[in-house]
Amino acid sequence: MSKSPFSPGPITLDVLGLELNEQDRERILHPLTGGVILFGRNFANRQQLTKLTAAIKTLRPDVLISIDHEGGRVQRAKTDGFTHLPAMRKLGELWSTQYKSTHPAESAALAMAAATACGYVLAAELRACGVDFSFTPVLDLDFGRSGVIGDRSFSRDPQIVFALAKSLNEGLRLADMANCGKHFPGHGWAQADSHVAIPVDERPLKEILNDDAKPYEWLDLSLAAVMPAHVIYPKVDKNPAGFSKIWLHSILRQELGFEGVIFSDDLSMEGASVAGSVVKGAEMALDAGCDAVLICNRPDLADQLLAKLKVSKTKQAESTERLNRLMPQSPALAWDDLQDEAQYQHAKGLLKQFSLI
Repeated sequence: MSKSPFSPGPITLDVLGLELNEQDRERILHPLTGGVILFGRNFANRQQLTKLTAAIKTLRPDVLISIDHEGGRVQRAKTDGFTHLPAMRKLGELWSTQYKSTHPAESAALAMAAATACGYVLAAELRACGVDFSFTPVLDLDFGRSGVIGDRSFSRDPQIVFALAKSLNEGLRLADMANCGKHFPGHGWAQADSHVAIPVDERPLKEILNDDAKPYEWLDLSLAAVMPAHVIYPKVDKNPAGFSKIWLHSILRQELGFEGVIFSDDLSMEGASVAGSVVKGAEMALDAGCDAVLICNRPDLADQLLAKLKVSKTKQAESTERLNRLMPQSPALAWDDLQDEAQYQHAKGLLKQFSLI
């Protein structure tokens, strides 16, 4: 097989509908494009989704096809055979309540097994339809303050978040899918929704590192990618974490030793507006330490980025190497073959046993 003339660039963008139009093709073929993220509007059924991902890969075999597919209220594909996975809080509740009065260790073990099953079902089903990667798991702590996080969080307890996320990541790995912890260092305390506002977290650095950031520290080398929060922590930096060299370079890279991919959150969100224009936002994010930037639901802004973003060749070579590690290394099972696979059947059976699906 001849080597692709492309290598993944720093921009992850979306496509408009159920199939590619000419503008989508032009954007995907642009050398600055490194990924395509899919949304609910891009899914009608499994056959259509598989056809769409195949069309993207025909154009650019090197781009990472991703999706937000966590379970609960954040799951883009829910019909035509896809398992509607539970919100992650359900796994935390299983840890805390199942057999807790007399068998707490057994309760924890069962919750971790269920998390692994969730990860495997999630990744295997997506991969059977040509999706490479999901932006999961959420590592934010559930302080009961953030509506946008809410039941997407495993727990208020960082130790439970760590254990269940590590187990879910193992399920992803078994299906040859990488993971992405979000939203570093933590979006659970800030009440505002960064999609429509600019959240602020006034707590001191020590408190955040000793609580919210602990799952990132403990997950260590098992964490393949991280997405920082569009949250300002003014006692640390005036910029949101995704635009902050302090958070991304000094703390995440140097202090915590993270060596994986850093994705910006969506640059079209209100939480990113402090950076100014989308091009300025992308430049700030990349300069702060991001390897890739997301631009979603605004094809006009995607076009601006593709036309105007300047990227250091040296930095992009490092980021490309990291991004390539997220690509699955083994062929995926076809959907019909997956239904007969013992590991998949066992995982679904376990989730049904605990009324999680």
